[in-house]
Order: sequence, then structure tokens, then C-alpha cells
Amino acid sequence: MTTDVLIVGAGPTGLTLACDLARRGIAVRIIDKSAAPPRSSRAKGPNPRSLEVLASLGVADEVLASGAPPLPMRKYRDRLPVSDFDPYADPAPMPATAFDWPRLIAQWRLEEILRDRLAKDGVRVGLGTELVGLDQDGDGAEVTATLSDGRSVAARYVVGCDGAHSPVRKLLGIPFTGETQADQVMVCGDVEIDEDALDRGIWHQWFDATGAVMLCPVPGTRTSWWFQAGPERDGAGVPRPPTEEGFRRLLTRHTGLPGEALRRATLLSTYRVNVRMAERFRDGRVLLAGDSAHVHPIAGGMGMNTGIQDAFNLGWKLAHVLTGLAAPALLDTYEEERLPVAAWTLDFTSERLAETMAAIRRPGGGLDAASAPEASGLSTGYRWSSLAGGTPESGPRAGDRAPDAPCRSAATGAPTWLHHLFAEPHPTLLGFGPESEPILREAAGAHGAAVRVHRVYGPGEAAPAGAAGVVDAEGRIHAAYEPGAAGTVVVVRPDHHLGTVAPASAPERVRAYLALLCGGAQAPLARG
Repeated sequence: MTTDVLIVGAGPTGLTLACDLARRGIAVRIIDKSAAPPRSSRAKGPNPRSLEVLASLGVADEVLASGAPPLPMRKYRDRLPVSDFDPYADPAPMPATAFDWPRLIAQWRLEEILRDRLAKDGVRVGLGTELVGLDQDGDGAEVTATLSDGRSVAARYVVGCDGAHSPVRKLLGIPFTGETQADQVMVCGDVEIDEDALDRGIWHQWFDATGAVMLCPVPGTRTSWWFQAGPERDGAGVPRPPTEEGFRRLLTRHTGLPGEALRRATLLSTYRVNVRMAERFRDGRVLLAGDSAHVHPIAGGMGMNTGIQDAFNLGWKLAHVLTGLAAPALLDTYEEERLPVAAWTLDFTSERLAETMAAIRRPGGGLDAASAPEASGLSTGYRWSSLAGGTPESGPRAGDRAPDAPCRSAATGAPTWLHHLFAEPHPTLLGFGPESEPILREAAGAHGAAVRVHRVYGPGEAAPAGAAGVVDAEGRIHAAYEPGAAGTVVVVRPDHHLGTVAPASAPERVRAYLALLCGGAQAPLARG
């Protein structure tokens, strides 16, 4: 039996993609070579854009409840505290998102939440299942994946979400170009530290001339911490492999705490800075996402987040092609849009790493040097994409992430956020002004359940009883979208990016764009 999509790798990228596909009714199978879900904390949590993605999947509230706000940072020099700094102390003015800041959460807990969400759609991760071969048949109709136990899986598409050492990428023979900066080395692990040894409301960072130790509490635990440090070195200056005893020595050397305060160290690893990207993200019916497609410095916390956002870009496109709503050429826009984002991320995180390395050499400098507004993910867009249709002279442009804003439900008066309208896995039309209403009615009639249409009622406009849409009583949505006085229609893609922004006097632009997204497999792929 052929499945629609086989996903290889059950980390945050693969699980996000599986959840997105399953909620769209796509037959999906997800496998991972690990015998059991890893109990690793690794990535420290989702940024605001990833929280928007998780909200669309229906799990953001659970992530927020299981995590913690980002913590203030305390910097030490020669074991003495020299400064405290909270890069997130001041709230963002009039945020264009419901999520002002990132959220700290252990990666194992985020994966657990996503696995539970996936199980609600009847899909479970196939653990202990390793991919060893891929064969795309001659007519390109499906892919046969060979497993290590000799079994095979037939799929219409395969997506490699299997990490930096991706077997999928290697089987495809796709070069992973870039460099490993062997001199940039860090040892990492999850550690248990005596409960009263350190303030758990602080991310502690010790820097001195001989190295560093950084300890961040893992939310939802009493004694667990993320441990990062410069490695021990031998007489020749070669980094030593991480060990529990080595972590105790590093702790005492840099912090002054007794080594026995560190009770346990697990998931020990050596991190070397890799800056690499796959030369292409697609080979026929096989695609790459997350670390299998790109790796970069951890500065800025972009790794897991870029993978989650890869998955959200790809999921709706696979679904529209598999269900016949769109032409197969729609999948070409995945690489067109995400490869430049990955290239930018490599440059951005490399710059943040350089800033951080310079900062920690100065008393009072620390990891806050890696912070930058771009790390939120909210400014990432695709203005260059062939999916970026017509755009106005002012306001957000086609390809940009759709701004969010607080508002009220037109039907119930309950407070909500604009992005709540985008949570269902469909393109969404927003109509500004009475002149937009004929286009909304036409789109609903032509495409039925494949689209959602909503009026945005501005300040002073009366919404009819039971109307589908939102009331922008504070004018925040209108300020963000800058609609024309004679009415405007905005088409929002299923991944919350603007497809086209058209005046109400140009309904043909809306028709053309909807034909592109959900007009059938023969619809041409071209700008609106």
C-alpha cells in the first residue's frame, strides 16, 4: 500500500510536517531510527514565528504552559557577578503577533506535545525504523524506501527531516557545502545540580580568560539545567571528549561551586560550528527540510525554528498537490522560497556568533549579544517568490508574513487575534470595506470549503449579526494592512504569508491567485 508522504526523522521539523499534513487528511507515515523518543533538551524553544505555527496546529497553549518566558542573564567574570541583563524586559510596542517573545521549553517536551497532537489524527511515530535505500521509479509516480530490516515503503513523496548527517540527503547524492570551524568547540549536556545551588530564575554565564560555563534551567524541572562550556583540553590544546567528571571540573574551575553539586550529566556531546547548506532541497519526489538541508551556528537560536518553518512552508504545498488542488509545479516554490531563507540564516547566525565571541571577551558581555529582532522569525518573507502576486504601493507586500493584531469576533464579540482566522488549513481572504464583499461571496461560491472568507470591519463599521469576520475596533488591523479607501481584498496563504493584495476594483487578480492555489492541478504557476 502506498502512503502519500513518508517523513524520515521525528524531531521538531518532521513532527511539525506530519501534524500539518495529517490535519489536512493526507496519509502520512513518519519513522525514526531511535528505539525510543530521545530525552534530550537540546534546542531551547520556539521563537515567536514558530509559536504562530504551533498555534495553527493547535498546540501553542500547551507549549506555553509547559515552558517558561526567556530568563534574564547574569554574567560573571572570574567567578564574580558583574552584570544582569534581560533582553526581553521591555514589551514590544503594539506587537504584530500574539507572541511577543520566545518560549523556553525542553526539546523532548515539545516533541512529546507534537507526538500527542499527531496521535489525535491517528498517526504514530515508527520508532526503531531506519532508512537505508531510496528508489524513484522511472515514471516518477512514487518512491520506494528500503528499511534496514529489509521491508520497503512506497510513498508518493518522501521528506528527509533526519538531521545534519541526513541519510536521505546522502542517498540522493546532494552536496552539503560549507565549512566546519574546528576551532569553535563547545561541550554540552543536560545536568542535575543540587536544588539550592543556584537561582533558577537566572541564565547564569561565567566567562574568564581560560573558558566559560553557561547554565540555564530547564523549565518544568526542579534540578535540571542546560550545560554549555568551553571544553577541557590536553597538553597539546586538543579538546577532550565530554565526561561527567570533566563537567564537574569545569563547574568548579569557572564557577567556584563544588563539583559534587553536579549530581548527574547525560546526553553529553561536543558541538563544533558547522555552516553548511544542501545545494538543492528537492530531487524529484524527495525533499529535504530542517538540519538535513542546512546547519549553522547556534547563536540566535535559529536551528529548530528554521526547521519548523521549513515544514510549515512545505506542508500545505504537498497537501494541495496531493489532493489535486494545485499543479505539481507548486512544490518547486518550496526550494525557491526556503533556500534563500536558509542562506540568509547561515549568514545571520555567523554574524551573531562573531558578535557573541567578541562580547564575552569583555567583562559584562554575554549571550545577549546574539539577540536581534530578526531572530523572532517575524520578518522572514518571500517577496521574490513566484507565489508573490500583485502588491500595493504601501503597506505589507505580497510574500510578507501576514501581520497579526488583536480584534473581536464579528459573530460573538469575543476578543481574539486576526491569526486565529488563519488556523484552519486553507487560504484565507480578508475583505476590507463594503466594496470587497462581492469578491468574498464569489470566492466562497467558486471554491467552497477550499477557502475561508472573512470581512474585517473597521472602526465605526457595524457588523451584521452572525457575520463571518472580525471587528477592528482599535484600528490595529487597518494600521497594519493599510487598505485602500475604495476596498481591498487580501489573500493569505495557508502558511500565513500574503499571496496577493488587490483593490476591490480588480477582482480578476483575486480570481487568478485563487486559481493558482486551489484551482486544480492544471492551473498554471505564475504571478498573479
